[in-house]
Amino acid sequence: MNAINHGGEHDVLAAAKEDHESVIELTRDLVAIPSRGGVDSYDPVLNRLSIWLEQRHLAATVLKDKTGATVGLTCEVKGARPGPRWVLDACLDTAPFGDEHAWTHPPTSAVIDDGWLYGRGSADSKPAAAIFCHIAARLATTPSTLRGSLVLLFDVDEHTGGFGGAKRYFEGLDAPDDVVGVMIGYPGMDKLVIGGRGVHRAKLHVHGVASHSGGSKTTPSAIEKAANLIRVLSTAELPDGTSPEFPLPGKLTATAIQGGEGYSVTPDLCTVNVDIRTTPTFNDEAASHLLEHLVAGVDDAWPGTRPTLIQVDTCWPAYALDEKSRLRTALLDAAKTTGVHVEAKIAGPSNIGNYLAGLGIPATAGFGVTYTGLHGTDERARLDTIPTVQATYHKAVLQLMA
Repeated sequence: MNAINHGGEHDVLAAAKEDHESVIELTRDLVAIPSRGGVDSYDPVLNRLSIWLEQRHLAATVLKDKTGATVGLTCEVKGARPGPRWVLDACLDTAPFGDEHAWTHPPTSAVIDDGWLYGRGSADSKPAAAIFCHIAARLATTPSTLRGSLVLLFDVDEHTGGFGGAKRYFEGLDAPDDVVGVMIGYPGMDKLVIGGRGVHRAKLHVHGVASHSGGSKTTPSAIEKAANLIRVLSTAELPDGTSPEFPLPGKLTATAIQGGEGYSVTPDLCTVNVDIRTTPTFNDEAASHLLEHLVAGVDDAWPGTRPTLIQVDTCWPAYALDEKSRLRTALLDAAKTTGVHVEAKIAGPSNIGNYLAGLGIPATAGFGVTYTGLHGTDERARLDTIPTVQATYHKAVLQLMA
């Protein structure tokens, strides 16, 4: 690997093209190792990446949570001059396989067919991990040109919804206090996600009165009360919540219901999961007040039952990077120099950027390889888009660390 690393667009593109086959090889190795969130052991995929980094004299550190479970891996490249810390983040765990018989090529085959790499994780987000490793390897050859440091963070607890790797790195006892920006390598070249709606998630424990379903006396069923509550939630009018800087409105969805047992018991408890998407104006506090108001109205209409217990599970704020954000500007400018028109977008779904926003750390997401079948059958990534993605991130990092 030559030290083509001077900062010009031709240099980073030349470097990316030189690395192309190596990035493909590493990505295929990673895709061939099953790493489904909550299903497979993560040690094999992390070991493969650790070996690759160590062969290039880059030290990898495995992250473990308080229970000793493996949740991620980090690697740091330090510049010769002091400065802030930037992070390139990608997940190495994946979604489940689904119906393996429906795949054109098996989910861990890592087959290349007509320019597409097939396999679970081929889009989300093993190419990003391979690309980021190659950028780090190049930066490590010229530390004298760099200010601050670059950290690779690979989470293996993302598809579970736990984000254990990120939480361990950013909130652990040895968490750094100088991180000024995170770039998340989610796939898709059509947009750069610079914000997203937040989440306010809660479990509603709805109470009824238990009795024998065949008895002469009818008692309030927790399931029927919960059904009433779901109807109220689904028809509730939310505040507009939009603004020129944040055009997406809030949203409320009942996403799960659990209750009842057998046939002969009128249930006295039913639990409803509620997912509320928040905005900067329809924020976490407003979502909480709205939910409390709607729940109280249903409780009042069901006398003789205990009040519904609201158990808040997750609260991540909505966020949007300012137009003058260094992180946003660096990536958008870098994309232009590599010949890609990328739009800055606010995402409807939340992402790890929302979690980071809660810590006061700016983040971008959603710029990566062209893909199809994300989390579905025949997930695959377009291999000829890899050099452009690598050159864009490489150029952005050089600008930020100059």
